[in-house]
Amino acid sequence: MDDQALLRYSRQIMLDQVDIDGQERLLAGHALVVGAGGLGSPVALYLAAAGLGRLTLADADEVELSNLQRQIAHATADLGRNKAESAREAALALNPGCTIRAITAHLDGAALARAVAEADVVLDCTDRFSSRYAINAACRDARVPLVSGAAIRFSGQLAVFDARDPDSPCYACLYPPGGGESEEGDEALSCAESGVVAPLVGLIGSFQALEAIKLVSGAGTPHRGLSTFDGLGGQWRHFRVPRDPACPVCGPA
Repeated sequence: MDDQALLRYSRQIMLDQVDIDGQERLLAGHALVVGAGGLGSPVALYLAAAGLGRLTLADADEVELSNLQRQIAHATADLGRNKAESAREAALALNPGCTIRAITAHLDGAALARAVAEADVVLDCTDRFSSRYAINAACRDARVPLVSGAAIRFSGQLAVFDARDPDSPCYACLYPPGGGESEEGDEALSCAESGVVAPLVGLIGSFQALEAIKLVSGAGTPHRGLSTFDGLGGQWRHFRVPRDPACPVCGPA
């Protein structure tokens, strides 16, 4: 790091849990952020600001007026632009020292597998079960940690699944495929149908960014289990999530 970088990241470097070595790991790290909307906006901005050296932002959607209530990486002037491109520009404005790639197509199949395998950590900022299952499977195959977030109405949740840990569950252990979630369930859980209060996505997305920074820098202990937040009551709850020995994704072949 040069003098400018030391000054830019000085408030993190002074933390014993990060120090110079942890910041160097961040600068050398690569995060894949799938979804550049409500959750992906704070994730992209905070990871760039914190000095995550490489970011890949993936989103095929365009910015709409109804997004601007909560998707803080986008501005009124970005209406009609691809979200990944818009978020890339916003993150680069915060920290031009980051290398940020925008993927403007929907990630699935071999393209998703390649993108996941290139990353040190994956942040699932999508809002559909079908996408979450695909991202989870790709992370298990590539043994890449997955930070999953969700927010709807006044409720949010976060979980970290680390395929490098043999005792870690995966997303399918928490929400088994065929357990009632379907494409119809996806629609029922969408912000477009159910609504969401603006700061909630910022809170959960910031939590996701924090866990990614911990995983890449080596600071602290990664989150375990499932944390849920009730925005109306202002209460967090934590649940242990055991690995399911019959899980079709991470169970024995």
